Amino acid sequence: MDAGKKTIGDIFNRTRILEIPFFQRSYVWNNEQWERMLEDMENVCLTNKPYFLGSVILKQQPTNTNYKIGDVRTVIDGQQRLTTLSILFKVLCLKLNQNQLFEGTFKTISDDITLQHNHNDVESFTKILSLNHLDEIKDNNKIVAAYNFFKEKLNPDKVDFYKILSNVLFVGIDLGENEDEQQIFDTINSLGVTLTTAELLKNYFFNRDINSYNKFWKEIFEKDEETKNYWDREITAGRLKRTFIDLFFFSYLQIKIQEKSLNVKTEDKIEFSRVEQLFESYKKFIKDYLHNEKAGILSEIKEYAKIFKDNFDIEITDRELAANAGIERINVVIFGLDNSTLIPYVLYILKNISDDNIKNKLFEYLETYIMRRMVVHANTKNYNQLFTDRLIINEILSVEQLSEHIEKLSDKINYMPTDEDLWDRGFNTAILINKQAAGILYLIETKIRKNNLHSTKLLGLNKYSLEHIMPKKWENNWGIIEDENEKRNRDRKLLTLGNLTIITQPLNSKIRDANWDDKKEKGLKLFSADLETLNTYLQLIEWNETTIGLRAENLYEKAKTIWKIS
Repeated sequence: MDAGKKTIGDIFNRTRILEIPFFQRSYVWNNEQWERMLEDMENVCLTNKPYFLGSVILKQQPTNTNYKIGDVRTVIDGQQRLTTLSILFKVLCLKLNQNQLFEGTFKTISDDITLQHNHNDVESFTKILSLNHLDEIKDNNKIVAAYNFFKEKLNPDKVDFYKILSNVLFVGIDLGENEDEQQIFDTINSLGVTLTTAELLKNYFFNRDINSYNKFWKEIFEKDEETKNYWDREITAGRLKRTFIDLFFFSYLQIKIQEKSLNVKTEDKIEFSRVEQLFESYKKFIKDYLHNEKAGILSEIKEYAKIFKDNFDIEITDRELAANAGIERINVVIFGLDNSTLIPYVLYILKNISDDNIKNKLFEYLETYIMRRMVVHANTKNYNQLFTDRLIINEILSVEQLSEHIEKLSDKINYMPTDEDLWDRGFNTAILINKQAAGILYLIETKIRKNNLHSTKLLGLNKYSLEHIMPKKWENNWGIIEDENEKRNRDRKLLTLGNLTIITQPLNSKIRDANWDDKKEKGLKLFSADLETLNTYLQLIEWNETTIGLRAENLYEKAKTIWKIS
């Protein structure tokens, strides 16, 4: 990698083609940025002093036989500024009747436009940069809007071609053809530029093949705004924020590498499971195991992507949840309770099982497995290996196979908790994070609720917050305990599931820490939304460690039936 100070002439070298990735997002600047650019250029001409216009990152590409020029570079960072400068200079030269000045800088020695735009803007950009006069152009895109802005606003008496050319500077970063693309991605992100794994894959798969792009990508990922918004949706997965489209490509790759006919090496599977290197993993997988036949998997990717979009729904956490086993409840387990590691195996099930009854039985078992382990606070560190490797490579596609596989696991980390575990290590003693506790109570509520007996319907999981029935600051209004052991017992007991409830609105501190009668009448009864898991206990005249234990037992009895294992 080479970095240094570069002028416009250094960037727009007449022996070089600059390609904006063909499937990168459109030009997006508007009046605010154009006004700033014009003001800055006028100021450069007034002061005749150097002016830095940020960084430009270019990556060397293999020689493109479509061009007469041998030096072809991809614009990784700088699309908006280089495009705007090209249009500004074009308008300036046309106003000066000196179009040859423009062509001497912004065209190659073979008379090609140096900056080759992407598929969204190439037609308008080429039309503008090929003008011989300040013609009127009407089109509803930002490229034409920029041209019309400078056509109206640029005053050639205030803007000097040569002063801008000599004084505007960039921090130029040139990357070699074989430099790690993922490092480029990380570099861009550190500079605040958004370039997703999906965008890198799009250019890798299609280069400038618009027909294949329309058939295998646009139709499924970019059909309309609703579709784009779905795939661009972000969730937090572990320590990372990831878009749905990245989740999909990760999940598909995990399924694909388990195909026995491909004989993917164990060490490569480990490498391919690293989400931070997803783009590099695709390149290596396709090169080493598909012999660079990219086209062969595009139809399969399209098929899997349609299944993904039809089934994975983060918005279920905002809607009432059905009691019946199925993909809706699994979506709540995945997106409401941060179990995105389930996605590859769930996608594998959806792709390979057409019988809804078999699918739903599998989903019911998965819910049971995850929720029992959540109740007992079991370690989740091996979930990634289980749900992206073992279950897929062993072609586990029935409840019988899945339960047998779980029972036979040699490691004790991925065990299925027994009923005894569910009580001893769960409802009786477990202290869980708020999201987990709320999810457990909510999923129990969805199963035991009889809607025809309630005046209000159950809301989505995200509409509830967790509340301690006996407050953490109990000493203010819940009596005095002298014995230190009894104090410690209460402090621990009030953190367990028997003392927790979901409510529709967080309570203010005055009500939250109030005594039992006031908290019950002024808070819990108003915001419990007629919950089966709480209503019975709102009739009690006292709330203490004994009643916490009784409610914990009741929740346990419900849970071991809902998440039954035999």
